[in-house]
Amino acid sequence: MVELLHRPGFLGTSANFAADMTLILSLLVAASLTFGFVLARRRDYRTHRVVQSVAVLTNAILVLWLMVLPFRDFVAPGVPDRLGERFFAVTTLHAAVGAAALVLGLYVVLRANGLMPKPLRFQNYQRVMRASYALYILATLIGIVVYMTWFVGNPNPPVYG
Repeated sequence: MVELLHRPGFLGTSANFAADMTLILSLLVAASLTFGFVLARRRDYRTHRVVQSVAVLTNAILVLWLMVLPFRDFVAPGVPDRLGERFFAVTTLHAAVGAAALVLGLYVVLRANGLMPKPLRFQNYQRVMRASYALYILATLIGIVVYMTWFVGNPNPPVYG
């Protein structure tokens, strides 16, 4: 499996298979979250909860499996000294916004599925869910910029040796 992830990508950039797969799956998560948002507007709250829960959990797996290690290995060593460089600035911004989206999204999913301890439960679903959705979409948009910065027009992207 590891060998497959490090093979050349399928989108025609200098990315490997893992980076291309991460981009496509991230876009699918964003589309799922948007579909869930539409379901809520239509007052189909049961389906909305299922769609949003699956999307957030898929995103958590994606982040932990395919994003944390590249950040740790290629970006974190340059922070804060190299934050003036686009590669480090945009990826660090994506990590910060993405982490906030992930934590808030998981909090919402736990609360919506009755898994949050009573003292930590919030009551205003709309405000918290909209903030979570906005953070996810912002993180996705910044993630596209990260992909472009790392792999489009960059003949020597960061790779594992």
